[in-house]
Amino acid sequence: MQKFLFFIDHISTWAGKLFAWAILVLTFTVSYEVFMRYVMRDPTTWAYDSSYILYGTLFMMAGAYALSRNGHVRADVISRYLPVRVQAGVDLVLYFIFFFPGILALVYAGYHFAAMSWAMGERSSFSPGGPPLYHFKTIIPICGVLLTLQGIAEVTRCIMCLRNGYWPLRLDDVQEVDVQEHLPINKRDEIEEMRS
Repeated sequence: MQKFLFFIDHISTWAGKLFAWAILVLTFTVSYEVFMRYVMRDPTTWAYDSSYILYGTLFMMAGAYALSRNGHVRADVISRYLPVRVQAGVDLVLYFIFFFPGILALVYAGYHFAAMSWAMGERSSFSPGGPPLYHFKTIIPICGVLLTLQGIAEVTRCIMCLRNGYWPLRLDDVQEVDVQEHLPINKRDEIEEMRS
């Protein structure tokens, strides 16, 4: 089961790290626009559209990566003091009440939103050139699918925690500090072997 979790985590990691490069393009775009606007007194017509498209893409495609690393914002002021199995139970219920309905609505509505944009060849109305928006709107259902996959992995983690009494490990780059203390020593070695 741990290999299944790591497989989905790797997909989310790949997408997150691939689209993280958008931050460099976004930084260059905004810097170039500032230079052209205030130093050269010749603002560009494309920088505004490019910046919100790049930022939106980065924000959406980083969601599954953040979820895979348990890096999303949560109000765990009380839950972190609860027993591990109670934490897993609360998370499991919340995934089914809030997460999956919202994400599946995002996939459904995002698909129709993107299909309509492709059908009419939608372009931005904020600049004279009006770059196409249908590529950007296609990111919405793709993001929803990646979040759904990662949500399945998170639900699996909750179920495993309810059975075993400890949270399964995540990939290496981020890990909760208190995870190791809840994990039996023989399970740590077993999971470490699966990682490599």
